[in-house]
Parts: sequence; C-alpha cells; structure tokens
Amino acid sequence: MAVVVKLALSTLCENPRHRTGLTTLFHEFVAAGLKVAPDVAWVVFAGPDAPWTIVDARVIVVRDFPANDRRAARLWADHFSVAPAARELGAQALLTVGFVPLLTAGLPVAMHVFTVQHRRPGGGVGAWYRRVAVARGLRRAALVIANSRWTASQLGLPPTDSRLLVSHEGVQHDRFFPADGVGGRVPAPAFEGGGLPKEYLLWAGNFYAYKRVELALAAYAQLRAELRVRFPLVLAGGDWDGGRARAETVARALGLERDVRFLGWVDDAALPALYRGARAHVLATSEETFGRSVAEAMACGCPCVVQDLPVLREVTEGAALFCDFAESGPAGAALERICTDDALAARLRAAGVRRAAGFTFEKLARERIDALRAVVR
Repeated sequence: MAVVVKLALSTLCENPRHRTGLTTLFHEFVAAGLKVAPDVAWVVFAGPDAPWTIVDARVIVVRDFPANDRRAARLWADHFSVAPAARELGAQALLTVGFVPLLTAGLPVAMHVFTVQHRRPGGGVGAWYRRVAVARGLRRAALVIANSRWTASQLGLPPTDSRLLVSHEGVQHDRFFPADGVGGRVPAPAFEGGGLPKEYLLWAGNFYAYKRVELALAAYAQLRAELRVRFPLVLAGGDWDGGRARAETVARALGLERDVRFLGWVDDAALPALYRGARAHVLATSEETFGRSVAEAMACGCPCVVQDLPVLREVTEGAALFCDFAESGPAGAALERICTDDALAARLRAAGVRRAAGFTFEKLARERIDALRAVVR
C-alpha cells in the first residue's frame, strides 16, 4: 500500500542515560503503527546516543539534534529545529510530549501528556517551564493525548473538547505473560547467580521521590519477622537524584538490612521473570497517570498491592489490593494478607491477567493514528 500519511515523532525528551517507560513506549508505538497502518510512514527524531532499533523502509530516523542529556540544547532543537526538519522530510503532523513548539513550521501538533508535574506548586526553572509549556500546549495543540481518564480530568479541558483523546498505554504481551496460563511462577535465570530469593515481594521502578519507596519500606517493616524471612523485599530500579541512597538509609533505620535486596537497574529483558517470580508487586506511589509497572505485573500473573488512587482503580478495575501507604499499620496488614492468603493471591492473579489483556500497543496505535488521520485531513 502506498504511503498516504507521514507522521513525525520527537523522542528527544528522553535522556539516553536515564531510561524511563517512554523509551519502550516510543518504540512499541511505532512498531505497532507499522503493523496496523501500512499507509503511514514515520520520521523519528532520536538523540545521537539514544537507543532505536526499528529498521524499516517507512521509518526515517533523524539523529541531528541533541537529546535530554543536553537539556538546554534539546529544548532549543525541539522548539525551533525539529518541526522545520520534519516538514522538509514530508511529515504532515508532529507528535511531542508535553509541549507545542514555538516554531511549528505550519504542522499540526499532537501533544502527549504523560505526567501532571506541571500542577505541582513551587520548584525551580524546570518546574516553571513545565507549567508554561503544558499550558501553552493545551491551548495550541491540534490533538491532546492523555494516557488515562484520570490524566485527562487533570488538564482543565472540557470533556467535550474534540481535541482530547484518552488512549491507555500498551503492554508487550509477547514478553509480559504468566508462567503457565493464569498465575504460576518460573525460575528467573537472569538472577540465579545473584541469589534471587525463592519467594519475595517486589518493588519495581526508578527511585523517583513520588514513588515513596520509604513508605513501602515502612509498611514492610510491619510484617512479622518470620514473614520477612520468607518474603524478602526486592527493590529493582535505577537511581534518581539520590533516591536509592535515601531508601538504603531508611531500610537501615528500620532494621531491614537482612530483609531487603537492592538489585539496581534491571534490564528490560529480565523484568517479566522478575514479575512472575514475585508474590506481589508493591507500589506506594503518590501519583501516576497510568501505572505501567502495574499493568505489566498483572499481565505476568503477579498480584499488586497499590496505593489507593483513582487512576490505579481505573487501570486495574479492582484487580488489585488497595491501601494507603501513608498509614504503615494498615498498609502492612495488606502486605500480610497477600503473603498469607493464597486464595486472595490466586484471585488477583486471574483478575489481573484478564484486565491486562485489554492493554495492547496495537490498540494504542490504532486509536492515536486514527485521531491523527483526522487532524491531517
């Protein structure tokens, strides 16, 4: 089929030295788009050192501009250079994250909104920029893509705004799936040499402040000693602004040195086995706009014990155990339930797998590309 639409996507907001969920999302969006929309071609702007593995005749990868490891230069490129370059390469629309360029070169812009950090008060120059960029983008974008109904509700746009698209994130179901049907567990070969416990609770995510790992540790400290011996707490994720060191300090202060294990950054290829082997995934976050780790854990048959947030109610549709981690006693009781109640764990495994099946990158790509077709027309 001949190419009818050419879309440009800027991924320059990613720092190649600090990978996040966007790294996977960008790749899977384009990969799924190539499958579900054979008449669509892509121009992808990636930093010189950014990982990009998709090679296809319908994908042009432009590495002429810096990524977010050079923030000031990246912002200049995204606002003044990317759109003209995209237009010169024949793009008919531009996809960004959290802003509309100051120079659009006449291209309609679809702005993804994946965080609501712009709503936080205070902060430095970076926080000021986010507030200004998102506010301006919401006024000027031809399409605003939110990754959950809750995120959309935080943007201040009327629900009837035709520019607003709610499109849930996807799960790579060829990687994230239960060990044997629904539930079950398999050994995690990638961790055998490192002594991964036979049974464990899992905290997975970069050590961002809002993830509140210290509250997860405080809840875990409420478990009886024999349960902590049986279910050590494994923490997997990259450091962020000293978050890991703070977590290690809290663990020592709570006397948990022998009960917790910090894995550090875990390669994407090893994550599914890590979820499958866990008794439960623990998430004490103060905010999410979707909850990628929860969707991936559910897809692997891993029960989830999560902060009671509207967005996590939306994403799980009740297929999780909810608590308020700000109250360590009740949160610890929730962890004890998941560790001791086999029937509850089995029920959450089955419900989670069913719920996660609805999150696919093919669905994501269709929703977003269909909306972009309308914008281009």
